[in-house]
Amino acid sequence: MSRWLVTGAAGMLATELVGRLRAAGEPVLALCRDELDLRDGSAVHHLVSACRPDIVVNCAAWTGVDDAETREAEALAVNGHGVRTLAEACERLGARMIQPSTDYVFDGTALDPYPEDAPASPVNAYGRTKLAGERAVLEVLPETGYVVRTAWLYGATGKNFVRTIAAIERSRPVLDVVDDQIGPPTWAGDLATGIVELGRTEPPPGIYHATNSGQTSWYGFAREIFTLVGADPGRVTPVSTKEFARPAPRPAYSVLGHERWSRAGLPPMRDWREALQASEVLVSG
Repeated sequence: MSRWLVTGAAGMLATELVGRLRAAGEPVLALCRDELDLRDGSAVHHLVSACRPDIVVNCAAWTGVDDAETREAEALAVNGHGVRTLAEACERLGARMIQPSTDYVFDGTALDPYPEDAPASPVNAYGRTKLAGERAVLEVLPETGYVVRTAWLYGATGKNFVRTIAAIERSRPVLDVVDDQIGPPTWAGDLATGIVELGRTEPPPGIYHATNSGQTSWYGFAREIFTLVGADPGRVTPVSTKEFARPAPRPAYSVLGHERWSRAGLPPMRDWREALQASEVLVSG
């Protein structure tokens, strides 16, 4: 049985991950940002050395995509430099490290799902900082480092698309949602299950893609949410990205291929619609 350390424990993915580890009887230390700040290098090295985990899952991250456009150095301090520090602490101890990452490392111009070895080309500051973290893990831990990219993540806690749309449905008669960005909605609970399995089976190190299967647009996703809460999906209106300007550009296509995940013998993640129904996020949200 492995000893796990999960950083960013108050976050959406970490909450699901820690819950699954504890339910399985795995020893896990879960630390929030006020208990471990990745920007404090000495604290990172001291804590990792003291608790001696076998597996570190770094769920700590700067997640403000739009804010990163004007505060890239601050985002990089967490998503890039902080990740490198944690990887170096794992290297000293001999621990494995799993680094969740994002579809935002790609530019979104593909027409088919991105394979794990596709060239990265982020179109926004957030993507650049996450890519810096990926590279840090792979450089420092070539034999024991894992990058797990996901996309369109949602869960029962924190700010995410599912909870936001469900709340808006109760307050607006009509909702405009972007219809020209395509991706795979992914439940944090299913991703957490996949990460636990990856940690247990110890496949070859490197980059893995882990999302629920299938794809849709944000518009299609919103319509499904409306349907599941018993609302009329006709109240959702499609709009273009140009009509819904954001400070940070988004990839138009975020579907990720799962070839390495499959080759490693890891269980495939179910269709996004099935996952959304099973998640009960709409009940809790």
